[in-house]
Amino acid sequence: MPIEPSNKRVRSLAKVSSLVNLISPSKNGAVRRFGQTVQSMSSRDTKSPGMSLKAGSKASGPTPTKRRNSTLWSETLDVHQKSTFSTKEIKRQEAIYELYRGEQDLIEDLQLARKAYHDPMLKLSIMTEEELAHIFGDLDAYIPLHEELLIKLTEGTGPDGTVAQIGQIVIDWLPGLNAYKNYCSNQLAAKALLDQKKQDRRVQDFLQRCLESPFSRKLDLWSFLDIPRSRLVKYPLLLREILRHTPPDHPDVTSLETAITIIQEILSDINVRKGESECQYYIDKLEFLDDKQRDPLIDNCKTLLCHGELRNKSGSRLHVFLFSELLVLTRPVTRNERSCFQVYRQPIPVRDLTLEDLQDGEIRMGGSFRGAFTNGEKAKNVFRVSSLDPSHGQSHTLHVSDVYHKQQWLNCLRTAMSQQQGAPARVQRGQNIPAKSHSSVSSATVCEEEENENCPPVSGPKLRPQTLSKTRLDQKLQGSVKRKETGV
Repeated sequence: MPIEPSNKRVRSLAKVSSLVNLISPSKNGAVRRFGQTVQSMSSRDTKSPGMSLKAGSKASGPTPTKRRNSTLWSETLDVHQKSTFSTKEIKRQEAIYELYRGEQDLIEDLQLARKAYHDPMLKLSIMTEEELAHIFGDLDAYIPLHEELLIKLTEGTGPDGTVAQIGQIVIDWLPGLNAYKNYCSNQLAAKALLDQKKQDRRVQDFLQRCLESPFSRKLDLWSFLDIPRSRLVKYPLLLREILRHTPPDHPDVTSLETAITIIQEILSDINVRKGESECQYYIDKLEFLDDKQRDPLIDNCKTLLCHGELRNKSGSRLHVFLFSELLVLTRPVTRNERSCFQVYRQPIPVRDLTLEDLQDGEIRMGGSFRGAFTNGEKAKNVFRVSSLDPSHGQSHTLHVSDVYHKQQWLNCLRTAMSQQQGAPARVQRGQNIPAKSHSSVSSATVCEEEENENCPPVSGPKLRPQTLSKTRLDQKLQGSVKRKETGV
């Protein structure tokens, strides 16, 4: 058995991971995860984009500091220069400079992931070349893409250090981000493999040493691998911030609005690809007892709406998946050191589902499972799903950890049933807890996970992430330019 780090260190790692919002197949906490601050961490010197890329290339190796400076554009000017610009123009240039500095930091981190993690692990035979390729993807291929934007911004910078028009520069550059489709689609499987390899003592020791080294800035390997995804979701925020400080009669307004539309379409396409990949990932991990148990509808499922660990009436743990077409109850098992989910009973087509919202204390949960319930204890946060098809004859009373996660499950089930059954979901006693719009299934976006994929937590349903509205996005921008130091 591999030697585990001390409990104190494990808790510390979990906290670090949560700061960078690891990729998740879930919606649980997705809004918080998208509430990342816009300003990226910086460790470059204080030169502006117009002072050439040489400044950005000086520190191509790991930085010896644990924190990055975050110098504002206005701080690169002397008093006389600053007095020549209006307050509005200074804020506009600050927003453009934030975009520029973020690209510098991203390039540095991509280079660090290769030099400090990938290459040493390959040289020391800690992982095979195939395993590393699966985990790291084509990170090196994205460096020239972001260097191109830096070059264009530098060329567009005037003698006074300002970028007069950035909209067309961004419009011409954005289509290159489509290259991230495969990378983001593979992240769930890459995270699962990395978690599995962490059980190896050599991998564990190597990653722990890196974490304790100054160059890591207290971020673990997955934090670096997830930086491109976190950067993608910041582009709409950054462009909106630039637009907010651009005068209405400025020629950049129309171009910036077009750029925002383009990046949203790109992110939407990436979301669709990621959602399909995530759905297939879990379908491949399902283990059917026989061919009859494998419902043909499983092949039509392209979306995983919700999943998580629940308990049935006897207290047994089940991992439940709500696909667009099927509700599948499973038991987590391990086969040849590979985690999978053994299907429990017959999957229920969503079109045949009925949903019953049970009142607290209305039923008693029998039996006991590792102290989950005392015999005959009145249960809270319980609902029941049944099949309308008499040939199935199924009814499952399911217990959720708390009322919040119960509400998430109810909302997801109602939405799925409404879509499949072409009418409002059948809820026999569901009016007592009104559905909340923020928990309903809507559009998905690129998100992350803190848990080990091979050991699903008990905390609640993992929901497909929701895209923040424009208002929520704008709220996240408030004060971002003023902040001097922030997480990824």
